[in-house]
Amino acid sequence: MPLKTHLDEQPTLNLTSMIDVVFLLIIFFMVGTRFGAVESKVSVKVPQVAGAGKASSTPSKLVINVLSDGQILLDQAPVTLEELQTQLTAARRQSRDASVIVRGDAQGAFQHVAGVLAACREAGIADLGLSVKLAQKNP
Repeated sequence: MPLKTHLDEQPTLNLTSMIDVVFLLIIFFMVGTRFGAVESKVSVKVPQVAGAGKASSTPSKLVINVLSDGQILLDQAPVTLEELQTQLTAARRQSRDASVIVRGDAQGAFQHVAGVLAACREAGIADLGLSVKLAQKNP
């Protein structure tokens, strides 16, 4: 039975290819950044187009806070239920994808939140969310 009398070489990791790729990426991003800076300094008068409408922005979620005393805040501005319904109807007319998040105080009466939910329904808001916080488990 033959015995090994010599030691095998330990395999080595050749990092040359990886270093080349990293340097190429660095050069690519440096050149790309430089072109972006040069392009922003070019003064170009953009042509005007007649008949094109405004670009529609993505509608943001309206946040309605219902405090424990029943006060209603629409995006941090105090409103009554009637004003809330009017503003929600206007937001719905402006964007059919209008959405609302209702945040009710845990210590307040649910009747106040129910009134806000009814105002949202009357305004035609379909995307409606209720904000809650997960309870901590006590060991």
